[in-house]
Amino acid sequence: MKGKFKVLIGSEVKRYSDYDDIPAQIDEVIRCEFDYPEPPHTDEQHEEIHSFIPKLNELLERSKNGN
Repeated sequence: MKGKFKVLIGSEVKRYSDYDDIPAQIDEVIRCEFDYPEPPHTDEQHEEIHSFIPKLNELLERSKNGN
C-alpha cells in the first residue's frame, strides 16, 4: 500500500513509501498518509480506502508506546 510514512526506530526517523516495508517493531508513528486513488472509485478501490484506518491502528499497535 503506497503513501508517505514516517516512523521512529531507536533514535532514527525512517521514511517509507510503501506500508509493507515498515518493520514489524517500531518505537513511534510520526506520519501515516495513504495515497488515495483518483475518483471515480471502483469497488476494489473503496475496499482499499476502507482498510486505511485498520492499517493505521495496526501500525500504532506495533509501536512500543502503543499510541
